Amino acid sequence: MGEQVEDVVGTTAEHPGRAGGPSRFAGIVGIIVGALMVIGGIAAWVGVTVQLSEENITVAEDAAFLQGAPVTDPLSAWAQAEVIQKHTLELTGGQTYAELDQDDPLRETAATASYLRTSLFTSIVAFGVALLAAGTGAIAILYGWSLLALGRRST
Repeated sequence: MGEQVEDVVGTTAEHPGRAGGPSRFAGIVGIIVGALMVIGGIAAWVGVTVQLSEENITVAEDAAFLQGAPVTDPLSAWAQAEVIQKHTLELTGGQTYAELDQDDPLRETAATASYLRTSLFTSIVAFGVALLAAGTGAIAILYGWSLLALGRRST
């Protein structure tokens, strides 16, 4: 029979030839899940970057920051979205799409600007989700590694 081992939660079980029991298993799962989340987050970030790059958008020269930069990241997407809003409000006399009369010829331009801004803001959210996934994955890896270390100590 195997040797009696007390694991991290204080229970005793037989672990013939296996060190750590539940904490070892949880550690391995944490590392695997964390690695998958990091890989997924990086892949999402790269995917959004590639898609934005293929659009060949450049931040307008009168933007508040990053003038002339290619739109390939969340900051440049934000800068371009803000300058689109600035141009639209200048064109429409400070009115948004919803505030313009339905027969106003500028309403279509305001709608297009709104769609463009929404697309840029969606990319910003996608960058944020990618970063959140990768960061959470990194934390899961650290927890998994810690659980493995605890599992080794309990034997």
